[in-house]
Amino acid sequence: MTKVIVVDDQAVVREGLVMLLGLLPEIEVVGAAGDGEAALRLVEQQRPDVVLMDLRMPRMDGVEATGRIRSAYPDTQVVVLTTYSDDESVFAALKAGARGFLTKDADSDDIARAVATVMRGDAQLDPTVQRRLLDTMSASPPPPATTPVPPAETTAPALASTAPGARRDELPDGLTRREGEVLALIADGLSNAEIAARLHITEATVKTHINNLFAKAHLRDRAQAVTYAFRHGMARPH
Repeated sequence: MTKVIVVDDQAVVREGLVMLLGLLPEIEVVGAAGDGEAALRLVEQQRPDVVLMDLRMPRMDGVEATGRIRSAYPDTQVVVLTTYSDDESVFAALKAGARGFLTKDADSDDIARAVATVMRGDAQLDPTVQRRLLDTMSASPPPPATTPVPPAETTAPALASTAPGARRDELPDGLTRREGEVLALIADGLSNAEIAARLHITEATVKTHINNLFAKAHLRDRAQAVTYAFRHGMARPH
């Protein structure tokens, strides 16, 4: 059973989500809150696996609450569930540490899938939200990188073959070409197994590259990695 807390300032929406999630056999709703401050108290008491978080709330909004929860309770994942899919909310929520982002027209299957996905350590973005994110990132020219690329790994093909938007001669934060390739494939939505098959390496090697690039770029999760990849021109929509 995955323990879930629902956070929404509208009582009707909050109670409806609790009832909806209560019908799912793999989810146990252990609490509900109407603002970010109440959510923090509930998380401290219940230590849930996942928090379904609204963004626009009084006293403490969902972005601030998400950041505090992820900082104090890193084992608790946050899935944002909101009416709004504007770019500012997407970036703020992802930067705060949210692992999933759904709009409120999501059905029970969508929510259950998002909860299961973040519990596996992956990110789940609503298609509308992902499209906005990709459009925004691809429309912004990548900033010039200032860190030279370390010598390329002998087994790595050219980065441009996997990340069309990446520079051939330099990568940010000292990433190697292979780490850049892995990052580009994460941005394409591939799992570790799919990345391993694409690059003809083992899943263990993929995990090593991910750990290294996360450490170099100061990333916490795959959602931040997607934002980072597009911000630095290392991937783009197909």
